[in-house]
Amino acid sequence: MSRLTGAFDGESSRGAAAAALESIDDAVVDVEPIDRGRRKQTALARFANRGPVVVQVCAERTWLRTEAALLSAVRRRTFVPVPPVLAAGAHDGVAYMLTAYVAGDDLHEAFVSIGEGARRDLARWFGAALARLHEAFRFDGHGRLELSDGALASDGRDWGPWFRDYGRRAIDRLPPAFDALRDDLRAVVAAESDGEPDARLFPWDFRPGNALVAGDSVTAVVDWEAPLAAAPALSVAKSEYLVADWYVADSEPLRQAFREGYGDVRPLPAVRPAHRIAAIAESAVDSGGEVTNPRYPPVGRSDAIAFHRDALAAVMTDT
Repeated sequence: MSRLTGAFDGESSRGAAAAALESIDDAVVDVEPIDRGRRKQTALARFANRGPVVVQVCAERTWLRTEAALLSAVRRRTFVPVPPVLAAGAHDGVAYMLTAYVAGDDLHEAFVSIGEGARRDLARWFGAALARLHEAFRFDGHGRLELSDGALASDGRDWGPWFRDYGRRAIDRLPPAFDALRDDLRAVVAAESDGEPDARLFPWDFRPGNALVAGDSVTAVVDWEAPLAAAPALSVAKSEYLVADWYVADSEPLRQAFREGYGDVRPLPAVRPAHRIAAIAESAVDSGGEVTNPRYPPVGRSDAIAFHRDALAAVMTDT
């Protein structure tokens, strides 16, 4: 337990991490914290006689329970590489998940430094992978995914009300620097009428920043927390922004590669301005209310605001 003190905050979190590590029949020799977002605490545990594992704990038990089930399903149904789940459960009200450690370089750091051809190949891979996820996971309605009788199921909401709520919340969270655009953005989202599209898996943070690579190959995609079911067009708009626009100024070759990769697996959905507005606005502010920083190395706050604001203004120009 003493080795967990520097890696996990709070006695309950450390207790859950200890419970997770009890499933490994070996002595822990080191525990190193990993920065993996605001909602979970994550650490890498090393052992005397076996390979390392990744330990995650979260006070919101539903999130990790759902993520563990989704990881296992993604491994079974698709070619998308994800870490194998070794154990999952809860201890004293705190959820834990133990996954195998997957070696690889952080693509968030590497994406801007690799060659243009390799970058296009990876963008194409992300498009194809998202399409395969859409093919493999279909739900009866839109919204948050949870486990129901051992299977993943959505909130079951109709598309229109769910999407308008999703888009409005994202726009409302934008800081005052976006005030000049806010009413127009709300109007486009409120007017969206898209019938009742299929509800497919929406991995809302599907991006290079959550991928590990060895050479030009993706070895793992991590961080599948709080998954959603939504129309494929919203998911395409979100990932396209995070893959094609986020890292380099010349985004069009990456956008084309992403779309071609998707189209190799299934028809590309029609992405409309309302989808892009919701996707960009949701990407612009993190779960802690802070403006997100594109590029690598990440730009400062003022440049980040300008980046997201210009992207939204460009969408409005096309409406």
